[in-house]
Amino acid sequence: MSSLHVTVWDETAGEGVPAVFAHSIFTWGSDEAYGFAAQAPLADRYRLLLVDRRGYGGSPDTDRSDFDTDADDLVELLARQEKGAHLVGHGNGGLAAMLAAGRRPDLVRSLTLIQPSAFSAAAGHPVVEAMLRRVRDTAGIPDSVTPEQYLRASTEGLGMPLPDPTPRRLRAVATSMRERPVWEAVVPLEPLRSAPWPTLVIRGTWDDAPEPYRTYAGEPLIACAEAVADAVGARVLRVPGYYPHTQQPAAVNAALRELWG
Repeated sequence: MSSLHVTVWDETAGEGVPAVFAHSIFTWGSDEAYGFAAQAPLADRYRLLLVDRRGYGGSPDTDRSDFDTDADDLVELLARQEKGAHLVGHGNGGLAAMLAAGRRPDLVRSLTLIQPSAFSAAAGHPVVEAMLRRVRDTAGIPDSVTPEQYLRASTEGLGMPLPDPTPRRLRAVATSMRERPVWEAVVPLEPLRSAPWPTLVIRGTWDDAPEPYRTYAGEPLIACAEAVADAVGARVLRVPGYYPHTQQPAAVNAALRELWG
C-alpha cells in the first residue's frame, strides 16, 4: 500500500474526519472526467484521500488489476486513520469498497457506493444475466487492440464523448483492459447489512444516456445498485444522468455532507 499514490485534499489542517475515495475504470482519483475532482469542495470540512488504484494515476504498474488486492489496499489505508474513515467507491472501486468494508467494518464510518459493480448482488436479474452472457460469450480483448482503440470503442462507439487520449488516460485504459472481471467477485452482504454505520447508494437515472450505453452499461448498473441497496438496507439517491458524481456534483456532495454529518 505504501507505494500507492493518494491525493490528499484538506483545508482543515488535518483536523477533518478522513474520507477515502476509490475510483472506477479509465480514470484515477483526482481526474476531472471520471474521477472525484468535483468532490474537492468537501475538503472544507473533511480530509479527502483519493486513492489511485494499482496501475492508475500516480500508482505503480500492475500485471493485472484485481478487486481483492484493491480491497486489501483500502483496508490498509483505512487502518492508518486514527478512528477509521468514511468510504466512497464508484464502479469497480465501489466493488473494492464493499469488499474492504465487509472485511473490516470496524474501520468504516459510513459507506457510499456510486453505481457499484457488485453484480453478484443482482444475480438472476434479467438485464444482469443478459450482460453476463454477452461478456462471457466474447473471446476477450484481442491483443491487437490498442488502448486508444479500446477507449474510442468504449466511448464514441456507445454514443459517448471521447476524453482526451493523454498518456495518463491511455495508461488507465490499458490497466482497465486487463482488470480481473468484476463478475467473478462474490460480495458478502451480511457484514454490510449488520454494520452499525449507514450506507448510501447513488445511481443515475440514465434517462439522457445514449441508447447503446444505457442498454449495455446503464440497465445492469441500475439493477445492481437497487439490488445492493435492498440487500444491505441502504438509502438510494437517484440523480439525473449516468455519472452522478461528475454530472450532478452538487446533489452528490450535499448527500455526502448529510451522511457524514
